[in-house]
Amino acid sequence: QVQLVESGGGLVQAGGSLRLSCAASGSILSVHQMAWHRQAPGNERELVAAIPSGGPPNYADSVKGRFTISGDNAKSTVYLQMNSLKPEDTAVYYCYIYSAYNGRAYWGQGTQVTVSS
Repeated sequence: QVQLVESGGGLVQAGGSLRLSCAASGSILSVHQMAWHRQAPGNERELVAAIPSGGPPNYADSVKGRFTISGDNAKSTVYLQMNSLKPEDTAVYYCYIYSAYNGRAYWGQGTQVTVSS
């Protein structure tokens, strides 16, 4: 069973940067969309950034101009470059890949990002 493995989370001061990575343990066919979501304590999980296959990326208003999503469909990998981090960016970040081949959504286990003020 294919799993998504995330890395790159950690503790950083406000204004700093982190780069999150997510790689599939096996091949995911017909990737339709890659994305990053996040969930802060007491909040619902929210979409941070998404990149559809063959289309432009889109971002939550709160991260526009600071975060950049990129990915490689053939390698089933997705990245999130986070710059100018703010304390309100503190959350568990989850990567997501949707396959049009089997209609399945794959989720990573989550990686903690903590931004100190």
